Amino acid sequence: DFRGKKMTSSRRHHLKSLMLQIAANWLENEKKEIEEAKEAYMAENCPAPDLSGDQAALMEICKKLHQALDKIDETRYDAEAKVVKTDKEIEELKLKVVELAGVKKPALKKVRMSADAMLQALLGGKHKVTMDLRANLKQVKKEVKEESQEAVGDWRKNIEDKADRKKMFETS
Repeated sequence: DFRGKKMTSSRRHHLKSLMLQIAANWLENEKKEIEEAKEAYMAENCPAPDLSGDQAALMEICKKLHQALDKIDETRYDAEAKVVKTDKEIEELKLKVVELAGVKKPALKKVRMSADAMLQALLGGKHKVTMDLRANLKQVKKEVKEESQEAVGDWRKNIEDKADRKKMFETS
């Protein structure tokens, strides 16, 4: 029973190297098979040209070869055009499927998150943000208290200034 035992690193590396050797052998055999298949196909479909004869006969063979190459190029171009066309159709159909299916929004869950975590999520992982909101609130309260004591006696003056500004705008 192997369930309880862990494999040692040396054993794991040994097995890994064996698997890599086997895979390399398979790739090599596959290359050989492909080469053999190519040679067999060429021998079957492309017999060696008959080069006996004069220059005119050789020129005729070259013309036939060029004509065959032109036909092959045309069929290759047609096949390529068909592939491009069908690829476009596939993309359009995929878009239609997405449109018809509609976008299903997942149910949102309530997550408790600290202000630091929210800011880090908004600004990205690069920025390390630390924020003590309570301390900031205390600072704001202190500043507000200090301002209110100074501004208590000035409220009449402020109203008069505002009235003067209003008159300035009305006259112009």
